Amino acid sequence: MSSTPTPTASAAPTEPSFGGGAPSASGASPVVETARRAREAAARLAPLPRTARDGALLAIADALVARTGEITAANAQDVSRAREAGTPGAIVDRLTLTPERIAAIAADVRDVVALPDPVGEVLRGSTLPNGLELRQIRVPLGVVGIIYEARPNVTVDAAALCLKSGNAVLLRGSSSAYASNTALVGVLRDAVAAAGLPADAVQLVPGRSRDSVTELMTARGLVDVLIPRGGASLIRTVVEGSTVPVIETGTGNCHVYVDERADLDVAVDILVNSKAQRPSVCNAAETVLVHEGIAGTFLPRALAALAEAGVTVHGDAAWREAAGDASHVVAATEEDWETEYLSYDIAAAVVPDLDAAVAHIRRYSSGHTEAIVTRDTSAARRFVALVDSTAVMVNASTRFTDGSQFGFGAEIGISTQKLHARGPMGLPELTSTKYVVTGDGHVRG
Repeated sequence: MSSTPTPTASAAPTEPSFGGGAPSASGASPVVETARRAREAAARLAPLPRTARDGALLAIADALVARTGEITAANAQDVSRAREAGTPGAIVDRLTLTPERIAAIAADVRDVVALPDPVGEVLRGSTLPNGLELRQIRVPLGVVGIIYEARPNVTVDAAALCLKSGNAVLLRGSSSAYASNTALVGVLRDAVAAAGLPADAVQLVPGRSRDSVTELMTARGLVDVLIPRGGASLIRTVVEGSTVPVIETGTGNCHVYVDERADLDVAVDILVNSKAQRPSVCNAAETVLVHEGIAGTFLPRALAALAEAGVTVHGDAAWREAAGDASHVVAATEEDWETEYLSYDIAAAVVPDLDAAVAHIRRYSSGHTEAIVTRDTSAARRFVALVDSTAVMVNASTRFTDGSQFGFGAEIGISTQKLHARGPMGLPELTSTKYVVTGDGHVRG
């Protein structure tokens, strides 16, 4: 069992024994020492076969269920503090772990076990004219740092995906979930060790101040990559302040464009689903653009459907005129076009044509997901060709940009950058590659 103290319902969370405490005898900070142990664990983890990694994941799933009471007791501390601080209910809900939610998290870990193993996959191979055999294979990234906000389920999700892909993981959650994350990482480490893998393959980054985040962001040479998950401020801080390579998981200022030749019934359904099915996630639509050729017939229907869904429309002059004195429509400002609401709000404009819609999207989009609704295949092709985002939907909701919806089984985030990984990041995106060249005494002349 881990030496980590089990938090009680009344005690404040203590610093965990893994990675906490004073500077080491070498003078290195606790964060640096934690990263060094992760690097050693990654070297031991990389050559292990799939059976070993999958065995550890199954042990994790069983341990989560077996130690549910310990986890929920720790989580109760975080939830209590959040409520006392006046935290919005939606955030408290995301923070809360119940036995049912823990069982679901354990089931998700078992689902990861069933996914194909990316490590060792041959991406390409050939025999060169000189007889050398060349193969490019997938290998783990090494040490992956995850910086994320108040969702303790991410602690388990990230650990499971990193272990499956042969990586050690450093977990830096928010202070609001510290007790929960401490308990969860204790469970994870015990299970990993019991399965014969190095416990330091999963570690909680010590400390709850911003200093520990800064140290993690600057641990170049010890941490191979950082992945921030959270709001725009968190992501910007990590991207701008890190000396460690960052895979940027961007915000979601997503757009739905309703073309002149759209099926209006389909367009209403896609718009409402994109916005209101779950508004607090990054693939929810934040702006709707409508071709002026159908605005007269589409806007009244869209306004009625959005009102029924409880959505406030931040509309341009055309939308406001169509709305009359409707209370759920307000005037759009320049800020609205740039905003990721994550709420029951949407910016709305009428545009003269498809090119104008694309111009608007290219100016304001965060590069996440855009959708076009149209029966005109040439318009759809032009939209796909001109829009530069990680995902472009044709006659489909923006809500489908998701690793599980894409059939990847799981994701560690949605990358809006263009290097290495773009879009939903599954197991392959947690690997790099290396070339293996096999000869028979070959020398270069």
